[in-house]
Amino acid sequence: MLSSSRFKPAWWLPGPHLQTIWSPLLRRPLALTRQRERVTTTDGDFIDLDWYNPQKCHNLALILHGLTGNSNSHYVIGLQQALHKIGWNSVAMNFRGCSGEPNLLPRGYHSGDTNDLTFIINHLEQKTPYLKIAVIGFSLGGNVLLKWLGEAQQNRSVIASVAVSVPFQLDLCAKQMNQGFAKVYRNFFLRDLIQYIEIKKSSFIAQGATEYHKALSTLGNIKRYKTFWDFDHNVTAPLHGFSGAADYYRRSSSKHYLSAINCPTLIIHSLDDPLISTACLPKEQDLSEFTELELTTTGGHVGFIGGEHPMKPNYYLEQRIPQFLEEF
Repeated sequence: MLSSSRFKPAWWLPGPHLQTIWSPLLRRPLALTRQRERVTTTDGDFIDLDWYNPQKCHNLALILHGLTGNSNSHYVIGLQQALHKIGWNSVAMNFRGCSGEPNLLPRGYHSGDTNDLTFIINHLEQKTPYLKIAVIGFSLGGNVLLKWLGEAQQNRSVIASVAVSVPFQLDLCAKQMNQGFAKVYRNFFLRDLIQYIEIKKSSFIAQGATEYHKALSTLGNIKRYKTFWDFDHNVTAPLHGFSGAADYYRRSSSKHYLSAINCPTLIIHSLDDPLISTACLPKEQDLSEFTELELTTTGGHVGFIGGEHPMKPNYYLEQRIPQFLEEF
């Protein structure tokens, strides 16, 4: 179903871009003491989890970050702190290669990588039986989450989910990033993605992993790619088993999986999101009966900042998400 939102944007952050860049550039950093757990994957790689407030509690929130983000992203740390206040444990999953150390295989992560999410949820279930899990995904992490929910359909442990600022249809979002000021965001993301590959190549040389280095070197000069389509067609797709960008976008877009979701799910999205085309937003008939789409007129991309004064900002997501989870 579609629902209206009670979010009231800050008057001093008008427009989508200020809402989007405020937190990563100007928010005061939060310091949390977390415990890191390294989980070895079945293919010999690793995924790092950062736990906050691990105690004897049957409520756990698993948090998934966005593209080129990690467990230190402002929205992850802020949410972990907010969840602690309502008595929930939380763990932030770093996608492969995002935890500050290159992962061990040529492959990395992508917008449709639900296998790693399945692996981590299974790990959490084995670690603590009878656990009740909520999963929260931001941007790319939200797309992974919604796709996983549509694929999995039944999971005894996951009782609720929240997805924020989701790129529901990846091909349209890739086109959106080539327009106007969105090019600035595109260039920022591509710079980080290219650097991510270059760091891995250097790491493979240092380790003597010649075959892995060769697998990345065959991609050619990746610095020449200036659009998401070019990067995904020539890098993301071949590294992750897709025939090209079109195949990757088609198979990984969460919009195709929404009708199969049968877990209580809240989606929060702003109509002025500068990264995501409104053309890709789901309509009410695309949603399952378990899904609520909360649309705001403004809020930017993973922004949603209110408050009457810049010295006292109000982070709506850190109120709304815990409020939703408390129902379960």
